[in-house]
Amino acid sequence: PDGEAAVPLLPAQDVKRVGDGDTGPNTGGMGAYAPLPWAPPNLVDDVMRDVVHPTLAELRDRGTPFAGLLYVGLAITPSGPRVIEFNARFGDPETQVVLALLETPLGGLLHAAATGTLGAHPPLRWRDGAAVTVVVAAEGYPAGPRTGDVITGADRAGIIHAGTRRDADGTLRSAGGRVLCGTATGPDLAAARDAAYELVREVELAGSHHRTDIAAAAVDGRVTIPG
Repeated sequence: PDGEAAVPLLPAQDVKRVGDGDTGPNTGGMGAYAPLPWAPPNLVDDVMRDVVHPTLAELRDRGTPFAGLLYVGLAITPSGPRVIEFNARFGDPETQVVLALLETPLGGLLHAAATGTLGAHPPLRWRDGAAVTVVVAAEGYPAGPRTGDVITGADRAGIIHAGTRRDADGTLRSAGGRVLCGTATGPDLAAARDAAYELVREVELAGSHHRTDIAAAAVDGRVTIPG
């Protein structure tokens, strides 16, 4: 960003554990949703004030000003948000739901960040409603994913490919642990969740697995802030 200019994107929650109910080993992410109905209204402002702006100021003071996309991975604790990680890129799979709700053209926003004009960029526009993405993982993920299996039902809008490849004859096969995901929007979180799982149900990949509870707790109002 130019100087202290920083434009926050919509916060999203990702789900790291491989199994329903947050069981099993951690993964790169098994799904995500946005917006966060349980989040306090000041969450973004607090993170910008306490995390983002001080970080940018320190980088500038060290002579290495940051320009680009800063991903802030957070854990919400009884003492407030705590930083787990920074990435100088979009996060996966959170990006799928954030960009699904962004109406402002992404290219113009990235160009503004790259050219030092982010402070003059018009306010971002967001679609009403919600977005949910569900990751379809290969057999054995995350310990030792099996690759090379044929995939069908993945040629529809809303299916985002990650670990896939095509044979010379066009056959689609798995080529990684997190193979693809179904991303959908809806007028509310429940509708977006239903639509995302409808996409996933049409995908056929031998041995694949996915969590069945992405965004379920948020839809049911079972997510609470620690305190």
